[in-house]
Amino acid sequence: MTSDQMTSAGSELHSAASLLAEAGIDSARSDAEWLMAHVLDVDRGSLAFVDGPDAGERRRFRELVAQRARRIPLQHIIGRAAFGPIDLAVGPGVFVPRPETELILEWAVENLRGISHPLVADLCSGSGALAIAIAVSVPSARVVAVEKSPSALLWLRRNVENLGVGDRVAVLGADVTDYAQLSDHIPDGSLDLIVANPPYVPTDTDVSPEVEADPAEAVFAGHDGMSVITPLADVAARLLAPSGRIGVEHDDSTSSQVIGAFEATGRFDDVVARRDLAGRPRVVTARRRP
Repeated sequence: MTSDQMTSAGSELHSAASLLAEAGIDSARSDAEWLMAHVLDVDRGSLAFVDGPDAGERRRFRELVAQRARRIPLQHIIGRAAFGPIDLAVGPGVFVPRPETELILEWAVENLRGISHPLVADLCSGSGALAIAIAVSVPSARVVAVEKSPSALLWLRRNVENLGVGDRVAVLGADVTDYAQLSDHIPDGSLDLIVANPPYVPTDTDVSPEVEADPAEAVFAGHDGMSVITPLADVAARLLAPSGRIGVEHDDSTSSQVIGAFEATGRFDDVVARRDLAGRPRVVTARRRP
């Protein structure tokens, strides 16, 4: 990259970050870099080592920055979302995976160590983030990715195919709160582990424009945020093998209710509230009683 190109790239990124910050975006500099990397078709970490942008690339970059300033989700603009070891195709009609959900991924991978050929279910799979990341991280695992939304299922199937895990990730279109639907495909007591990032935001919660861009059915879950998690706890108790484990993401205001939902079934022990990197209650894990 010539000195003029470096100055041009730096100037473009600086201007874009300022514009995005004025639009209320906390990750302004990071988002500007992602957009520049997208335009130049390079990894974000390689921006300092590539040529560009030329006049056409600067024009395209500014168009994308303007979209982001209107609070169109970054992932919708670039068409993908990074999650753990994978990149997922995402866009309108499917929930965009968030970094905080990687807490469940790390927990799941750790708890699958030492289990030979584990059977896992990802309930409310959406784009397939957890299902596919677990399959990639634990090659011996077989995963059932369960999702009821027709639009989300399109993205889920696309990601399973694109990431080459179709031999180990089965896609099931079903409602995770409907035991009869699931039991036709997943035998009672067969699962070693369940992960779930279900809808959990109380309906009266004010959310950011980026969250508003997600499908409402993937975000909101009744007045208390528990309309999916409560029945899911009972379904999980039936499908998990003895000593099988479950991890569920939840709203940071409902940790005690989620714990209560698992304890109310009478079938779980080792019910633990876990916090994300920001210190907020984010995940509850539990073990099916032996």
